[in-house]
This record gives sequence, C-alpha cells and structure tokens, in this order.
Amino acid sequence: MVIVNAVAVTGGVGVVCGVLLAVAAKLFAVEVDQKVIDIRNLLPGANCGACGFPGCDGMAAAIAEGRAPVNGCPVASSEKHQQIADVMGTTAGTTDKKVAHVLCQGCDSVATKKYNYDGVKDCKAAAAVQGGPKSCDKGCLGFGNCVVVCDFDAIEIVDGLAVIDKEKCTSCGKCIEECPKAVIEFVPYKNNVIVGCHNKDFGKAVKDVCTVGCIGCKICEKNCDFDAIHVVDNLAKVDYDKCTHCMVCVQKCPTKAIQGDLTIVEKQ
Repeated sequence: MVIVNAVAVTGGVGVVCGVLLAVAAKLFAVEVDQKVIDIRNLLPGANCGACGFPGCDGMAAAIAEGRAPVNGCPVASSEKHQQIADVMGTTAGTTDKKVAHVLCQGCDSVATKKYNYDGVKDCKAAAAVQGGPKSCDKGCLGFGNCVVVCDFDAIEIVDGLAVIDKEKCTSCGKCIEECPKAVIEFVPYKNNVIVGCHNKDFGKAVKDVCTVGCIGCKICEKNCDFDAIHVVDNLAKVDYDKCTHCMVCVQKCPTKAIQGDLTIVEKQ
C-alpha cells in the first residue's frame, strides 16, 4: 500500500509539473516572425559572419527587420537573394560579385629568402620573426592560415604561395582578416586583369627580392588607352570600372607582375 501511495504521489507531482510547464510555455512564448524563419531557411548556414551579423540567424532577423539588404549575404547566390527578396516583397537588385585574390606571385621559385625558417608553420608566427623568411616582407608567406579558416575549400598552397579558386570563393572575407600581410583583397569576379604584387618599393629594391614584382616603371600606365591603370606609391593599380580587358598592360609589363587572360585578346 505504501508503494502504491508513493507511486500515486510521484505521478501526481509529475502531472502537476507538466501542466505548469505547459502553461508557462504558453505564457512566456516568444513569437518569431515567419519572415525570419523563411529567410533563415534560404541562407546558406555557413555562419561565417562576413555579413557583419552574428551568424545566419542574426542576418535573417536583420533582413526581416529592414536593418540589412536582401542581398546582404555575400555567400548566398543571386538566386537566393531574389528568393529572399520575394519573402520581403521587394527586388534583390544586381550586385557585381567579388572574390578574394592573393596580390602576390612570389612563390618559392621566384621569391628569394633571407633565412631558413624552421618554426611553427603559421603565417602569424613566421611574420613575427623579422617579417618572415621571404626577402620580400610584403608578400604571401605561404604557411596556409588562410587555408585553415576557409570553410569552402577555396584555397590551396602551391609552391609556397596561397592560390584562391574564384569559382569556390564565396567572398566571406575570412582569409582577408586572417592574413598578417594584408596581401589578400577583394577583386571583381568578372575582372581578368590583376596586379599580382603588393610591394610598394621601387625598381631594384623589388627586383632583388622577387623576379615578378611590380617595379613601378609606369610602362603599363603609359600604354593604356583607357586611363584604367596608374602607378600609385610605386605600385600599379587597376581601375576596374575603366578596364576594357585589352590586355596591353599584361603584354607590356616587363616583369609580368600584371596577370591577365591573354586568350581574351586572341578571341577578339
């Protein structure tokens, strides 16, 4: 009888607690905007933070509340942007996709070294030792910190140099934040002319440390008919709004510091 009473009391307490929890759940329930749920389901779920909000949940809430544009997620595709716009009853508009690019060609084959580094294979650790083992203290160190932080398998190290696959790059920006040399920047996806150098030294100072660095000679600037490239602080810079991909600068560059797809000219 004692056991029966104990079971009954325990069961009764359980029932009461269950009722109280159900009532509390109803009273203290937080209503979630259906738009937030719908938008969150359309976001990629990378939680990379490239949008400036704390993950995809924060981004979804910001879009739903009008604090962020419907195309604010750099990882989502144009199709997803439009689907999000449909949820918000607006249009996504058009944006030019940008991808990360390593502004350096100083691989082990062309860049000289000032010492042999046997420390931790980490760019930040290497940079702390006299700026790194490469003689050019502005270039890619090639130890792969960017590879580690990339969630999309878009970066690999080839001959001591980080190489980004623009087809896989989602513009999350993590590699840019991680690079201690600030040698990774966003460039337009459609652009095919890039100055693959980050060194602002002049002439011989660059040639002594890398055979493919920009020496600030201004040959590219003088030969461009579209005013699309200028040497600023001894380093060539492309104006992507003016560049027509004529590839003259690529062809004229004496050190091959300017990268470009010459097949575009061949097809014209």
